[in-house]
Formats: sequence, C-alpha cells, structure tokens
Amino acid sequence: MSGKLTVFRPLHPPRNLTEEVVGRLSAEIIRGGLEPGARLPTEQAMMSAMGVSRTVVREAVAALRAEGLVVTRQGVGAFVAADAKRRPFRLDPNGVDSLAEAIKVMELRCAVEIEAAGLAAERGTSQQIAAVGTALDAMDQAIERGETAIDEDRAFHRAVAEATGNPQFMRFLEFLGHFVIPRQAVSDAPWRREGARPFLDLFQKEHRAIFEAISGRSPESARGAMRRHLTNSLKRYRKLAEDQKKG
Repeated sequence: MSGKLTVFRPLHPPRNLTEEVVGRLSAEIIRGGLEPGARLPTEQAMMSAMGVSRTVVREAVAALRAEGLVVTRQGVGAFVAADAKRRPFRLDPNGVDSLAEAIKVMELRCAVEIEAAGLAAERGTSQQIAAVGTALDAMDQAIERGETAIDEDRAFHRAVAEATGNPQFMRFLEFLGHFVIPRQAVSDAPWRREGARPFLDLFQKEHRAIFEAISGRSPESARGAMRRHLTNSLKRYRKLAEDQKKG
C-alpha cells in the first residue's frame, strides 16, 4: 500500500515532525486515500518511508487515535476507523495563525452570536441582562482611560452568551475564544494605535445598540444589532487583510 500512496514519502524538515505526520495521514484518511478499515503500514515501514523515528510514528498514531481517525488492535496494528469521516468537530489551533484564517472563524462566530443576542433578549433574567450592561459600562471606563478595552469587549460578549440561559452558547464562545484574531496580525490596525478613539466610540455605539435591544426585550432587534456589529467587524478585518496584502 505504501508504494501507491504519496502520503508515505520522506518528510522534509518540518516545524514539528509529529504534527507533519498527523496532518499528512489525517488528510489522506479524510480524502479517502486510506479507506475505513485499511491497515496502516507497520511502524518500521512508516519510519523507513517517511524518514522519522519510532517515537514520532507512535506519537502520530496516538494523536490520530485521540482524533477518532484510527483504532489500534493489540499485536495486530493500527487501522483506519470505520467512522473516521464522522469524527467530532474540531478547529486546529495551528491552522488559525493568520488574519485570513481567523476571519473564517469569525464568520462561524457570527452565526452563533446573532442567535445568542436574540435568545438573551427573549429569556435573559434581569440579573443576566444587568450583567451585560455592567460589561458595557466597563468598556466605557476602559476607553476613557485610553485603553483599547479588548478584555472588556470579550466580557461583554460572554455576558450576552450567558444571558441566553443555555450554557452551550457560553461553552462554544469560550472555545472560539482560543481562535481569535492573532495579535501580531492586527498590531497595525487603526483601533490598536494611538488615535483609535473614533473607532472605539463606533464600537461602543454598536455595543450599546445590542444592549438596548436586549434590555428592551426585542429579540429581532437584538439579532439585527448583533448582526450589524459583527458584520462591520468582519468588514474592518477584511479591509485590514487586503491592506496587509498590498503592503
């Protein structure tokens, strides 16, 4: 089998040999080059074909097993899982290392947060809605101190998610928090530099509209306000990405 698949070819010096092997094998499994039930080559065969150590091969197989792509049988070997293409949804933290990739995650976030705003307006408790207002005030105070209010911004969105009364919204938003726009990618963004106040005031206007719709118990208005805010954010980052390409 190794002679037919280019996946089992020598590796060039990568950033991480184990990650390289995992990425190559998982891509081949998902593509269908390695079919469900297929037996992987022996450790020795993979070591020889890809030019890596036994430790790298074993760590890669263990990672694939953790991902649900591979199953192992004691004394027999490793096999592609029967349901490998039905593995749980995941985001590769190493794959969100650019502004363009992070924007894709932001698009996913939009769908979740727009509905969260509507549910918060519909069924948030008075205490939960008050927490959204408190987070908004905290952003105002941070901006007045001359700060960019990044942490306060995240707290505001977490408060909206919590006001849905559904902990899954909060969990998903916390999960996506690990895949935010890379700091190095936006170091030159206008709202990160001196003189960012006009941008921050605009952000606050959008946040305030979200809070007013939620506190006013208007689900559709809350969805619309969150949609406008996140859509505008995407437009800003897309323009930033275009400017970086030109630069």
